[in-house]
Amino acid sequence: MSTLPRAAGHELMDEPGQDHGQLATSLADLRAVNRWLGGTRVLLHHLAALVDRHPRDRYRLLDVATGSGDIPIQIARWARTEEVDLEIVATDNHPTTLELARRHTADEPAIRTATADALHLPFADGEFDFALLNTAFHHFDDERDCVRVLRELHRVSRIGFIVNDLARSRTALAGASVLAATVWRRHPVTRHDGPLSVRRSFTPAELRSLAARAGFGNGRVHAHFPFRVALVVEKE
Repeated sequence: MSTLPRAAGHELMDEPGQDHGQLATSLADLRAVNRWLGGTRVLLHHLAALVDRHPRDRYRLLDVATGSGDIPIQIARWARTEEVDLEIVATDNHPTTLELARRHTADEPAIRTATADALHLPFADGEFDFALLNTAFHHFDDERDCVRVLRELHRVSRIGFIVNDLARSRTALAGASVLAATVWRRHPVTRHDGPLSVRRSFTPAELRSLAARAGFGNGRVHAHFPFRVALVVEKE
């Protein structure tokens, strides 16, 4: 287990009045992180396994805190390649982020966007087959909120949910700090938020503990190289 303590703090991308251009740049940086450092790969790996275990004629999927919608786009492309009939609802609670997601996903017919708060999802019990939370769980400081988010993901999903995020470690922090000093040095939001995101993230043991507190002792936590962790809770 990492000896790096979890940090509290406020990420600039969460600010309601964040500059549109700077937020767009930060979300583009996050797309690169998901693409090159395993976020997209990890999510597709676990989603494909769930689909294989639970065959359906059609699926509905909810992506909570979607950012610019890059992972839903990759899921939609994967689904077409695998001939999986899939409808995706991509949600976010930040109005500017949701506007950017709507633009970014406009050419993907399988995706629609909607406003939603992860703590109070405006959907019926079991309205979706799968619920996802990608690179966003660490945005919640209060562990009571973390538990509530997990229960909301569980409530709206019929088959199960996946939480896919950064894994906190000194090595991950060193990597984010190098990126902040080089690739992101002219991007003030990402330069600030990147290292802080690592420090706010959870270790596999902490994620397992939160799942147990939420009532999901059957949840499986998977560590993925280089700096990712995924919680998979399967209801059936």
